[in-house]
Amino acid sequence: MAEDHGSSRHMSSMSMSHKELGDDDARVVHVGDAERTNERLQFAGNAVRTAKYSPLTFLPRNLFEQFHRLAYVYFLVIAVLNQLPQLAVFGRGASVMPLAFVLAVTAVKDAYEDWRRHRSDRAENNRLAAVLSPGAGAQFVPTEWKHVRVGDVVRVGANESPPADMVLLATSDTTGVAYVQTLNLDGESNLKTRYAKQETLTTPLEHLAGAVVRCERPNRNIYGFQANLELQGEGRRIPLGPSNIVLRGCDLKNTSWAVGVVVYAGRETKAMLNNAGTPTKRSRLETHMNRETLFLSGILIVLCSAVATLSGVWLRTHQTDLELAQFFHKKDYLKVGKEDNENYNYYGIAAQIVFNFLMAVIVFQIMIPISLYISMELVRLGQAYFMIRDAKLYDASSDSRFQCRALNINEDLGQVKCVFSDKTGTLTQNKMEFRCASIDGVDYSDVAPQRPVEGEPAWVPKVPVKVDREVMELVRNGGATEQGMNAGEFFLALATCNTIVPLIIDGPDPKKKVIDYQGESPDEQALVSAAAAYGFVLVERSSGHIVIDVLGQKQRFDVLGLHEFDSDRKRMSVIIGCPDKTIKLFVKGADSSMFGIIDKTLNPDVVQATEKHLHSYSSVGLRTLVIGVRELSQSEFQEWQMAYEKASTALLGRGNLLRSVAANIERNMRLLGASGVEDKLQDGVPEAIEKLREAGIKVWVLTGDKQETAISIGYSCKLLTRDMTQIVINSNSRESCRKSLDDAISMVNKLRSLSTDSQSRVPLALIIDGNSLVYIFDTDREEKAF
Repeated sequence: MAEDHGSSRHMSSMSMSHKELGDDDARVVHVGDAERTNERLQFAGNAVRTAKYSPLTFLPRNLFEQFHRLAYVYFLVIAVLNQLPQLAVFGRGASVMPLAFVLAVTAVKDAYEDWRRHRSDRAENNRLAAVLSPGAGAQFVPTEWKHVRVGDVVRVGANESPPADMVLLATSDTTGVAYVQTLNLDGESNLKTRYAKQETLTTPLEHLAGAVVRCERPNRNIYGFQANLELQGEGRRIPLGPSNIVLRGCDLKNTSWAVGVVVYAGRETKAMLNNAGTPTKRSRLETHMNRETLFLSGILIVLCSAVATLSGVWLRTHQTDLELAQFFHKKDYLKVGKEDNENYNYYGIAAQIVFNFLMAVIVFQIMIPISLYISMELVRLGQAYFMIRDAKLYDASSDSRFQCRALNINEDLGQVKCVFSDKTGTLTQNKMEFRCASIDGVDYSDVAPQRPVEGEPAWVPKVPVKVDREVMELVRNGGATEQGMNAGEFFLALATCNTIVPLIIDGPDPKKKVIDYQGESPDEQALVSAAAAYGFVLVERSSGHIVIDVLGQKQRFDVLGLHEFDSDRKRMSVIIGCPDKTIKLFVKGADSSMFGIIDKTLNPDVVQATEKHLHSYSSVGLRTLVIGVRELSQSEFQEWQMAYEKASTALLGRGNLLRSVAANIERNMRLLGASGVEDKLQDGVPEAIEKLREAGIKVWVLTGDKQETAISIGYSCKLLTRDMTQIVINSNSRESCRKSLDDAISMVNKLRSLSTDSQSRVPLALIIDGNSLVYIFDTDREEKAF
């Protein structure tokens, strides 16, 4: 089990944020003016092609790929040799037919698969999109996707997918929010929020004609985007980021419509840049057969050389008898006595040795039988049929069967030695549930008293939350006490420090308003739902403010600034203007990063108690976050605001500047508490991992949780068992990592020497953190370690 603090998704995003964007490197897009946009540089069209072959390239390319099988090259050589009159052993047609049959069958199969890709491409390219046409009175005109160009303004309806990557200009929501599902891009089913800038949201589309978007060049990073928007007549540039772009492959959800300008089209969209094309897959058995073919070819050459050598010896010995020999008589006796009497079927000893060698190759060709390859293709076809029709491989919940997408690699399923898996969403349900909290040094983790809240709340979160009656009493009636005020501030932090957007939907009880919280992070959804269950209900969000129902009283909080989560800081922060005119900074994040910015001199006892509670939460497999707060003075806020505006509009090194601004403000925090959230395992995961381990397959799980949480989840999913010897490598330096690795290898060798029987060996488990992995990969001990 490998532990890595920080999501790989955010790592990818931040790696791109280091890329610097300058005017010379920027792509200039004129909003609504595709002609002018493509005038200087002709950008890619929006037609996509995922097929591997074309009518002209199919035959040569397909034959080239098929002849990667060395046996086919061998059979081709045999067929060519058999066409020569001097070497013909079998009928000329008979030597060609087997190879031609195998090549034809494989070519037909490949042609059918590629025809399906062509059909899918045509359907995709001929879909219709609503494109703004200036010549039609600024009306949206149905246009085929393949005719959409960079600079076009496109309107996307609910449950539709954008034809290209586009920057949002306006949405049906008055606050400019749009919800997208990126299931086809990254496999995540939860909705993500995208925003149109207020400057474009309040400007009619016909007045955006002179606007210019300067964005980075096309790249594969689906989580990163840097751009600026400059409106006509305004000197300032409006910064655009990943939250302002909707990618091709997304689906618009819970939003009636969204309008955007195309910045990347066709093969330059992020989805297509991440499409590596249709690979040619070869199984390990096929690779092994290639090696066997080379080995047998070597034996064949030895045998044929022996035959040719012995035939040369025989010819030399019987040189005087060749005129009477049946196959080697020198003269053509039908022309005896004529002047043009020539040798008959004889070309000299040297030539005969060569001919005999090649004839022996033809005679011994059965050493590499072509029927084996025909049988393998038929067996693979039968395997695919039985795997698809296997009732035990049918999932009733999703009504889906096993799919065999590549017939070439069926047998590799039985040769898997290692399985690598993510944890969140793969082993777990990715449905977070708020379980416990540590508030002001007091642990509220007793599950027994938790039950649904009583009374008649006006707002009900869509996801039911069990509440602790002691905490509820503290929040409702203890506001005058210090502990009650801290509890209220804790849940206020949960309700404000997020990017969640609330949707009010109809519920079964007309007296209660049901709120569906939508956001990119299931952890945030669980924390905001918990805050709502305790009386701090997030009911409205716009780009500039949020409205929270605090114990039955609606209050408006101005969102003055937001630093989103990234893998370097491992935390996020929000600056809130409160109704009492105070300005507060709320921060939440991993304990490894939060305790570095907490002022431990304010309440050392609370810090020590919270650290103890965090360890206990992690030991039972809960995901933990630490929450802190600091009140800002007006001068501090103004200083931050100037630095933030300068960093967010910078073209060079914007990511580094924003992180620096966040680090300057996120300091001397007061600790409010910590939260514990549970992500339950999917049904059948422990049994599946247990079966994989019984089959001798090594299972690796990557998780961003703390080490204690990772170990606890390892036991829950039966990745770890009590009889395993755990090897933990958690080093902070290269030298300590090297020493830990040497100690681990010595222990493994010692355990193996104690037991010669592989069945009775002590099972081993490796638990390693991300830093140690980097150290090992940078050394020459990678093979020895793994």
